[in-house]
Amino acid sequence: MPHAYPFRPLQYSHGSGDVSAFIAPPYDVLDAEGKAKLIARDPRNIVAADLPHVPAKQLGPPAAYAIAASLMSTWIADGTLSRPDHKAMFAYRQTFKWNGKTTDRCGMICTLEVHPFGKRPGGGILPHEQTFSGPKEDRLALMRATASQLSPIFGLHADEAGKASALVRRVMDDRKPDMHARSDDGVLHEVWRIDDEPTITEYQSALADEDVFIADGHHRYNTALNYLASLEAQGAVPPEHPARRCMFVMVGMSDPGLVIGATHRVLGGMRDYSLEKFLGAADGQLSFEPIEGTSADLERALQDSPADGRNRVGIYDLASKRCLIATPTADDPLQATFGTKPKAWRTLDVALIQHLIVEQICQPKLNGGEPITWAFPHTVAEVEEIAQGKETGAGGGAGFAQLAVIVRPTPLDAVKEICLAGELMPQKSTFFLPKLATGLAINPLS
Repeated sequence: MPHAYPFRPLQYSHGSGDVSAFIAPPYDVLDAEGKAKLIARDPRNIVAADLPHVPAKQLGPPAAYAIAASLMSTWIADGTLSRPDHKAMFAYRQTFKWNGKTTDRCGMICTLEVHPFGKRPGGGILPHEQTFSGPKEDRLALMRATASQLSPIFGLHADEAGKASALVRRVMDDRKPDMHARSDDGVLHEVWRIDDEPTITEYQSALADEDVFIADGHHRYNTALNYLASLEAQGAVPPEHPARRCMFVMVGMSDPGLVIGATHRVLGGMRDYSLEKFLGAADGQLSFEPIEGTSADLERALQDSPADGRNRVGIYDLASKRCLIATPTADDPLQATFGTKPKAWRTLDVALIQHLIVEQICQPKLNGGEPITWAFPHTVAEVEEIAQGKETGAGGGAGFAQLAVIVRPTPLDAVKEICLAGELMPQKSTFFLPKLATGLAINPLS
C-alpha cells in the first residue's frame, strides 16, 4: 500500500481524557437538527467547522467556509486544539452492539501517501463507489479555507496473516487508552498514542504491499487528490509537504469486529404501481415466495434463507403490508446486459435491484419509462417510518413510498473482488458500521 506515516495531529484536550463533547459523526450523515444538537452541547464541537453549511451535497456560500476557518484559528489560538511535539500513530477502538452482542472494531489512525485511484506497484488505493461533484466542491472549499483534513478516510486492507490487527490489539491490551469518548449512538471510542519507533516500524511492515480499499470517505479522498493537484498547479510541491499525505483509519479485513450492515431500498412515485401489477410485470424474471408476518419477519426470513449463492431480496408492499421473497428465475440475470462486468458484480443483490427490478421492471412497465424515487434506509424500522409518510433523512422526501426492497448485507469478499477488478459498485452497496468519529484527530495541511 502507499507508505503509512505517523503525524502530528491537532487534537482536543491535548489528546487525553474524555472528549465526548467535541466529537461528531461524519458530516454526510448529519442534518441541521443533528448539527444544532452537537453545538448545543459545546459550541467548540468539531461539527461547527466540519459542517459549515447544510446540506453538504453542494458548494455552500463563501462566508460559511470563512467562518469554519475562523473557528479553527480561534480554537488553536485559545488552546482548544493543540498539536503534540512528536509524530505518532494512534490505535483506535470502537466498542458497539451488533446483533445483540457487544463487539469492537480496531484500527490505526495514520497518514498515507496521496496517490490517484488504481492498482500500482507496492499497493494502490481502490474505490468501490462513484462520487458526485457537489460534495467534492464543498469539501475542497472547506479544505482550502481551513488548510486541514478534518475527518479521516475509512480504509481497509487484506491483512490475511492478521499481523496488523494483532499489533493494534496488543497495544490496547498493554495499557489504558489516552483518550476516549462516547457518541450519541452509544459507541465507545478509545485512542492510544503510539510514538515508539519499533512499534511504528512493525506496523508499517505489516501493511507493506497491501492495497487500500476505501470503505467510507470516497468524496473526502477525492478532495485530497484535488487539493494536491491545485497546489501543484501553482508550483512545485515538495515531497514532504503535508498535502501529499492523507489521514486514514486503517482496519484489517481480518479484524473480528469488521461488520457490514444492510442498506434497504424504498421505491416510489410510480404512477401505475400496485403489488399485483408489479408481480405481473416481473413474471418470467422473478419468482416469489409469500412470507407471513411483518417487515421484521421478512428480514429474518431473508437472513435465514439458504446460503446457496442465489440472489434473494425481500419485497414489502407498503399499502397492503404483504411480504414476499423474490428470487431471479435465471442464475445470472444481468449477464446479457452487463457481460463485461465480473460475475461478483452482476450477482450483487443491490445490482439486481437497480438493473433488473428498477430498470427492467418498475421504470418501463410501471412508470412510463420515467425515473422513480429512491430512499436508502438502513433498518426495517426506518422503512416503516417512510411507509407512514415521514421524511427520515434516507432520501426520497415524504409521502412518495410504495414498495420496499429488503436486502442482506453485501459480503466483504465481494467488495474486495470488485475493487480488485477495478469496478465500482452500485450506489449505497455497503454500510460499514459504526461510523468513525470526527474530532479525534485533525490533519493540518500547511
